[in-house]
Amino acid sequence: MTQRRDFIKNTLAGTAGIAIGGLGFSAKSYASIKGANERVTMAVIGIRGQGNGHIDKWCSLKSNRNVFLKTLCDVDEALFAERAKNVEKAIGTRPVTEWDMRRVFEDKEIDAVSFATPNHWHALGTIWACQAGKHVYVEKPASHNVFEGRKMIEAARKYNVRVQVGFQNRSIANIIEAMKFLHDGGIGDVYMAKGLCYKPRDSFGIAPDGMPPESLHYDMWLGPVQWRPYNEKKGHYNWHWHWDTGNGDTGNQGPHQFDVARWGLNKDEHPVSVYSTGGIYGISPKECSQETPNTQTSLFTYEDGKVLEFETRGRYTHGESSLNTKIGNMFYGTEGYMEINGTTWKAFRGRETEPFAGSAEETSEVPQDPTFRAAPGGTEHYANFVDAIRSQNNYDLNCDIREGYYSTVLPLLANISYQLKRELTFKGKYEKFANDPEADMMLTRNYRKPYVVGDEV
Repeated sequence: MTQRRDFIKNTLAGTAGIAIGGLGFSAKSYASIKGANERVTMAVIGIRGQGNGHIDKWCSLKSNRNVFLKTLCDVDEALFAERAKNVEKAIGTRPVTEWDMRRVFEDKEIDAVSFATPNHWHALGTIWACQAGKHVYVEKPASHNVFEGRKMIEAARKYNVRVQVGFQNRSIANIIEAMKFLHDGGIGDVYMAKGLCYKPRDSFGIAPDGMPPESLHYDMWLGPVQWRPYNEKKGHYNWHWHWDTGNGDTGNQGPHQFDVARWGLNKDEHPVSVYSTGGIYGISPKECSQETPNTQTSLFTYEDGKVLEFETRGRYTHGESSLNTKIGNMFYGTEGYMEINGTTWKAFRGRETEPFAGSAEETSEVPQDPTFRAAPGGTEHYANFVDAIRSQNNYDLNCDIREGYYSTVLPLLANISYQLKRELTFKGKYEKFANDPEADMMLTRNYRKPYVVGDEV
């Protein structure tokens, strides 16, 4: 698309963010970094599901970024043999395995860790790592509740380490392009953003309480959660759908699109009000232990009146927009609107039915410096983290913990409103609700000793 080529040339060519390391540095600045070629030694904490993806990404950066994956850590030892074998095949060295992350933090050779644990472990694990002087890549949502997210920021700053949140859209060229287009007035003044999370999910069933498998260190798996008997339907993956460990799909897939929505609105602040409603539909509570809603609509208003709307549909549904978007975003401005589906975007003027700007099918049109050290496919966000470790500069992170925190707070506030069944007024300066002690209590949790996120980090 001609408009896209012209847009890229005018806005992205020569920008430091496009040149090195998945949008990290220019060739000149990268070469000047002290220790740029020194090895970065990594550990992955949480090796199921997304954690397996982390393993693949760090291994793929062995030659490109001199990353060495030394340690795999998980409270369930069942996957150690398989994952270790895969790492050895990928990089030629068999990794160390640990079930207790504290042993990882004690290892002086480890420079950085990445967390793909259940949500309730994101904050405490990150804080412990910061205290040990380790840099952190942490999955979304950054935290399980609002209070501990703020503490993650404090820990990152106090111990002067880089903390990147896994909002990978921040490192995707097409999405960066779309956001720049919005911020430059491409569709006028953007007054509303919408995020979509349409992921039909069936019942995962119900089971009686029982004994944890021998491979699972259950006390450590629970961590900050108050003690409860082991139940296989509340464990691996299904933890997403229970309030004490997860945040439902609004806080699972949703944070990615919340982040893009806030980014597009250009809001470096909290909303002043939130209202969220919904429920569990198509699944019998007698046949499934799910607590979080599978259908949820959330509405946020900012101080200037601009609106962020989010919709979670966990049953059967069509997509939205001309792109049939199910996981994506839409933006509405005074002169037109934009649709984003994955990394594809289109912008429309007024009532016109043909887009006047948007992304091409491929992203290879982005001009590249001949010395461009591109990250292997799909690893740009991970490479950006490594580059920022070497630069020792938080501003080189595409999604520093503070940025990730502000986007994480949105689904957390929505879930509080949903559970209390009422609209809430939020005082962003104080990160408290207005005259609502019941809601304030839900900004944190009752931590189980010794797994406590304290006031002092």
